[in-house]
Amino acid sequence: MATRPDLPDLLDQISDRTDAVQRHLWLIRSVAWIRGAADSIPAAHARLTLLLDALQQRPKARAQLQRGWLETLQTVDATALLADYGFASRSAFVSELAERFRLKLLPGTPETSDAATLFALVFSQPFDARWIGALDSALLQRLVDLLHTSATPVQNVHQPLPTRWQASLMEAVNFCASQIRATGFSPELRLRMSACAREGGPFHALATQQEALADAWLPSPQLPSADCQRALRHFQNQLDDCRQAAASVYPHLEAYGISVNLVFQLRQLHQRVLRIRALLDCLFSSTPHQHTAQLMAHLITVGQQRLSIRALISANSSMLAAKVAERSAETGEHYITRTGAEYRQMLRDAAGGGAVMSITTLIKFAVLSAGLSAFWGGFFAGLNYALSFVLIQLLHWTVATKQPAMTAPAMAAKLKDLSQPDAIERFVDEVAHLVRSQVAAIVGNLALVAPLVVLISAALWATLGRPMIDVATAAHVLHDLTLLGPTALFAAVTGVLLFASSIIAGWVENWFVLHRLDSALRYHPDITDFLGQPRADRWASFMRRNISGLAANISLGLLLGLVPAFAAFFGLGLEVRHVTLSTGQLAAAVASLGLDIFFLGAFWWCLAGIAATGLLNVGVSFYFAFQLALRAHNVMGVQRSSIYAALRQRLRSRPGSFFWPAAELAQPADAAPPGLDAQRAPDTPESVPDSQSPHG
Repeated sequence: MATRPDLPDLLDQISDRTDAVQRHLWLIRSVAWIRGAADSIPAAHARLTLLLDALQQRPKARAQLQRGWLETLQTVDATALLADYGFASRSAFVSELAERFRLKLLPGTPETSDAATLFALVFSQPFDARWIGALDSALLQRLVDLLHTSATPVQNVHQPLPTRWQASLMEAVNFCASQIRATGFSPELRLRMSACAREGGPFHALATQQEALADAWLPSPQLPSADCQRALRHFQNQLDDCRQAAASVYPHLEAYGISVNLVFQLRQLHQRVLRIRALLDCLFSSTPHQHTAQLMAHLITVGQQRLSIRALISANSSMLAAKVAERSAETGEHYITRTGAEYRQMLRDAAGGGAVMSITTLIKFAVLSAGLSAFWGGFFAGLNYALSFVLIQLLHWTVATKQPAMTAPAMAAKLKDLSQPDAIERFVDEVAHLVRSQVAAIVGNLALVAPLVVLISAALWATLGRPMIDVATAAHVLHDLTLLGPTALFAAVTGVLLFASSIIAGWVENWFVLHRLDSALRYHPDITDFLGQPRADRWASFMRRNISGLAANISLGLLLGLVPAFAAFFGLGLEVRHVTLSTGQLAAAVASLGLDIFFLGAFWWCLAGIAATGLLNVGVSFYFAFQLALRAHNVMGVQRSSIYAALRQRLRSRPGSFFWPAAELAQPADAAPPGLDAQRAPDTPESVPDSQSPHG
């Protein structure tokens, strides 16, 4: 590591004969010396004071530094730095993501005329923003005296002209205003802008107002006139109108789907409005030096943020995450049972899902016995899972492990209301409802998948003379499912896949709505000519209501089948452990090995593995979905200790409420909740149900 130069060395390196690279290197070294260990703002200020004192005592070195600074300003474009630094150089989200990867991975060079590159090299640490932003007025004035530049070339001695710095600030305002107008005129934004904002044309007048401000400011840049102040107010009001017009796009996005690229452009526009205000403060405020220091600190901060890939993804996908969480919360509400009738209905629906999964288990072993390559074996296994999940959706049945990713956002949404009286108690009630619903779903799945697999195996033995799997495969199943192996890890990974499928479902639904594909299916002439108007309308309604469920089921099935195949390509040996499928496999092993299996310790370890698999499938999926929903709903500062205490109290006083509904809430079995019969209508394009049914 290179040693940090001391002050005499820095002063000796100042020379009026050095080239641009040497001047840039001196700037980098001098700021590094001022920064020091980046652990004390007063220490940094003390070193800066020491440098200014030393230059004061060396007039020749001071004059050489001022000449070098002027030459630097002539070779690099300060206007571009002020107007564009920290903003994306590309208008699309994916392009900016690639650019950030480049900036993060590839080093910059001081041999540059790009002010942004030089600025990033000079102020390379977040600490620089802190010590610059904390400079007091006396120290700032000394810096201004050192780095002061003369006015631009005089054409009229009777008219004071702006300094080079002031001219750069006004030109940067012009650049930012041009970028705002370009964004405001983009078709993607105009189509989604409110009619009132679009008809008002705020972006049309922005350039005129900026030119009027520049014309009123130029005759007296050091002491703005009354006309200049009036033009400044008009320009600032016009900026507010542009910002409000752009903000009118957000309600459209909330209603009709989120475009990450458009959100990215809107955030850029808003930040450019703020940048213009900061530039105007440097020109027109009564304390321009303090505002200039704050602007420099802000530029350093946004320069550091522009290196963050995580910040880009988080900032521009937050609305999409909120939309996914909102949709999942709506669906998740229907997966939470609160009455006895709903509880029994959940058991029946889960039992139906378990029946389908017994057939899935049979097909899974058939695919394995075909001896296909890793990819094709994974593909057909995933296709088997996907078709099974879709069939369960269309029959209004349920698979237990799909519920947590939907119910977690519903629970997170309720955390917003904890400030109300009795809110914590009501939240604990919801937790009990959720746990009880999940227990019912798992019990219903497992209660039918195991006996049906045994019956299918017995039927195969009676007709074909052999069970579903042979003894060797049964032994392999016992080896795979035991808790003593990596079952817990594989079950946790499966929980992540369950969560990922819910994200894919939310993204696909948003994409479907954003591009108005339901309207295209309903009205496009080619489609209506082919299907007929009534059938096209029914298909459009069917896809709009079921696109999320179809995407979730198909993506989950393919993830369960293909992720192990791709992991095998890298030699990871990763597998999936789904509680219902694992139970079906163990039941097939029981049918093959007979009653002697109950005397094997491996069988009981497999039962323990299935219990852990169910817990991890549900817990991991719920955890990730809950954390995403908390961020999407901006739920902060939750009274966790109060919630935990209330949950412990409920466990001690009413543990049964987590497993079955209270007697006072139970309803007669024939008193189904409103709309339940309608939800059991055949789910076909000809008769479209509500996709938010708990059985989808």
